[in-house]
Amino acid sequence: MLKVAVLVSGGGTNLQAILDAIDSGRITNAEVSLVISNNPNAYALERAKNHGIEAVCISPKEFEKREEFHKALLKKLQESGAELIVLAGYLVAIPPMIVEAFPNKIINIHPSLLPAFRGAHAIDQALEYGVKVFGVTIHYVDATLDGGKIISQRAFGYDGDDIAELEARIHAVEYPLYIETINKLLKE
Repeated sequence: MLKVAVLVSGGGTNLQAILDAIDSGRITNAEVSLVISNNPNAYALERAKNHGIEAVCISPKEFEKREEFHKALLKKLQESGAELIVLAGYLVAIPPMIVEAFPNKIINIHPSLLPAFRGAHAIDQALEYGVKVFGVTIHYVDATLDGGKIISQRAFGYDGDDIAELEARIHAVEYPLYIETINKLLKE
């Protein structure tokens, strides 16, 4: 059984989709064994606890120096035996020391068709430019912001400007795409 660590910052809807997929057998041969958040108030930590999964907060605010935070995060990931690290709305950049410790074992989901619109405000940027084709990208994490090798993408047309509606459409695409991609990686 492959051990998966999920890193989150907020509500954990992608985490919940992954947990539901494991429970229903749509993801096989994997278990979420650890959930880490940088936010002590993240509802994702409750989702993990409700599933009997170890849930911890490791926040940069708890450390005097950023490097100390990075070392604590790396140590916890290594101690957990994680074989795949899934970023599910984790709003902290992964430092090179962790990327190097887990080469091609960290994946991220991003609400744009990378390489376009990298970073935290991708949806706003795309709307500003009047993009008519949106999408979701899942990629390996490397030392650059949203710059790792693309694993999978899915596009959809959109001809509106309502951010809430667009975010709902993105979620409708990203949940099944993440599940399909994790399954694909488990078979490699």
